[in-house]
Amino acid sequence: MIVRDFNKLKDTNRAVSDAQWTSVRMLLADDGMGFSFHITTLYAGSEHTFHYKHHFESVYCISGKGAITDLATGETFEITPGVMYALDQHDKHTIRADEDLVMACCFNPPVTGNEVHREDGSYAPPASAAE
Repeated sequence: MIVRDFNKLKDTNRAVSDAQWTSVRMLLADDGMGFSFHITTLYAGSEHTFHYKHHFESVYCISGKGAITDLATGETFEITPGVMYALDQHDKHTIRADEDLVMACCFNPPVTGNEVHREDGSYAPPASAAE
């Protein structure tokens, strides 16, 4: 059994951040669960374009308000507490935080914790996969 406290992890190397977001990685690839689980905060006024070409992601909004736009269709959806979205087609998207958005995120395959967003908004493929 794995038991972790977000409040204890947020001040460790499992917390990754920049000026516009913070992500606390509760579960990572080396935990052996087959997915990773993060609590991510996107700060109010920020906008992010991501394209997880090698990962599937599902996201559940815990608190805050914003919107997500599917860049293939132009369709925009409001994000508020209780809303979930799943990037089941490796969807390129832009997410805007009107208020601080606190999100619970799952990635498959799991991230290692060392990934950085590349110029195109993606993470590199896992070491076991080819791009």
